[in-house]
Amino acid sequence: MYVADPIPLSPSQTLSAYASPAEIEQATQALAQALQASAAERDRSGGHAAAERELIRVSGLLNLTTPRAYGGMGQSWEAFYRSLRQLAQADSALAHLYAFHHLQVATILLHGTEQQHEFFLRPTVQQRLFWGNALNPNDKRATATEDGQGWRIHGPKSYCSGSVGADRLTLSAWHAPTQSLLIGALPSNRTGVTIHSDWDAFGQKQTDSGSVTFEQVRLEPHEVLVLPGSTPTPRATLRTPLAQLILTNLYVGIARGALQQALHYTRDATRPPVGSGVARAVDDPYIQQRYGQLTVLVRPAEVLADVAAQAIDHALALGPAITAAERGRVAIAVAEAKAVAHRAALEVSSQMFELTGASATSARLGLDRFWRNARVHTLHDPIDYKLRDLGRHALTGEFPVPSSYA
Repeated sequence: MYVADPIPLSPSQTLSAYASPAEIEQATQALAQALQASAAERDRSGGHAAAERELIRVSGLLNLTTPRAYGGMGQSWEAFYRSLRQLAQADSALAHLYAFHHLQVATILLHGTEQQHEFFLRPTVQQRLFWGNALNPNDKRATATEDGQGWRIHGPKSYCSGSVGADRLTLSAWHAPTQSLLIGALPSNRTGVTIHSDWDAFGQKQTDSGSVTFEQVRLEPHEVLVLPGSTPTPRATLRTPLAQLILTNLYVGIARGALQQALHYTRDATRPPVGSGVARAVDDPYIQQRYGQLTVLVRPAEVLADVAAQAIDHALALGPAITAAERGRVAIAVAEAKAVAHRAALEVSSQMFELTGASATSARLGLDRFWRNARVHTLHDPIDYKLRDLGRHALTGEFPVPSSYA
């Protein structure tokens, strides 16, 4: 159920392909404010945020990472991650949708041919298409079977972020003869595709991360990005660090958003603790100390996220010349950032209530959404394995083996 009208964006807040960094910042801020206005109410209601998705579409930010050769803005991934973090402070669920659109654009760019880039991405810009995800490599229930020059995809896929309301989908399907994946892309309204709005987690409620069922869906040869049995290049495997850094920046955004909301509440509403001897909560030395501790959780996460984004941009700039070692260094930078951001999101979104007081737990405020969103999202893959990868690299110099998580 939809509960509040979003704040409309003015034409001046819709970006052109040649937008300046200042204009991108202005558009991102305008979109963040529009999403934040109803974030708590929509978190309570859940469901599909069609109107808010339209705000993202109208903003022009969906074209941020699409190369200018295909009509997009051709901005760096560092610029994209900064915009993502800003949106996640306001509404991490809608920021997730925004991010996964860009991840599918990256999928086309990393796995597709130049002809496929043109075929998929120019219409994406011209028609303001929104991409969703049915590319879950760990769910092998959907299968790929050869059908003449093309393929048939059959079976269910889970955790399909952004699928509800998407115009296009990327997908993966298991090819039993080669024991490997096919990766492709197609319109979401293709005959045989059914998108289910069945996401029911207690956090990240409006990420449209339901399931998708494929019933003997035809996939044409030009819609296949990766054929079964293909050996990925080091550059192609950068999709995983790109995705992992999306999660990282969502965590950082949640942590920063929770900290900002807590500071605001403490300044305006929190009563000083009994026995503190101060008239205002902001003057209590223990509250000051605790906010200092939370600040030094968030700031390093931001810095490491930026460092990892710069490493990704550097690796992508190398093109086909990137080596496995250079790819490994990107994976380490992303793992470092993610481990720190994981801790920051959970700690800040939980400890904020110890500093704001019992009145801050009112359902009317909806401040618990930060912890719920962080807790659900940080379960994407076990943090212990990130720490193991980092420890193993420190001890032996070994880089993580490229996978859907590393």
